Amino acid sequence: MALAVLGICYTWYYNIQYFQHAVDPSFANFFADAKVNFAGKSLSADLLVVVITFFAFYIPDAIKLKIKYWWVLIPLTFIIAVAFTFPLYLYLRANAIEKQGRIG
Repeated sequence: MALAVLGICYTWYYNIQYFQHAVDPSFANFFADAKVNFAGKSLSADLLVVVITFFAFYIPDAIKLKIKYWWVLIPLTFIIAVAFTFPLYLYLRANAIEKQGRIG
C-alpha cells in the first residue's frame, strides 16, 4: 500500500507542477507536450507497454481471485497513474489470496 501512496504522490507532484506552470494547461496539451522529443516518446511508449501488460495480467487474475471492484483500477490507471494502480492491485491481490487461504 505504501508503494501505491508513493505512486500517486510522486506522479501527481509533477502533474500539479505542469498544470500550474503551463501556458495552456489542458490534458490535450499535457499529452502533446509529452511527445515533443524522442525521450518523451520513449517514456510514453514504455509506459504504454507496461499498462497493456498490467491489464493483460491483472484482469483475468482479478476475476479468478474474485477481487471486488477490480474494474475501478482501469479508469484510475488513466486518471491517476499506473504507478498508483499497479501497487494497489498487488495489495488487493495479496489480501484476496490471504483471505482465501484462511477460508479454504
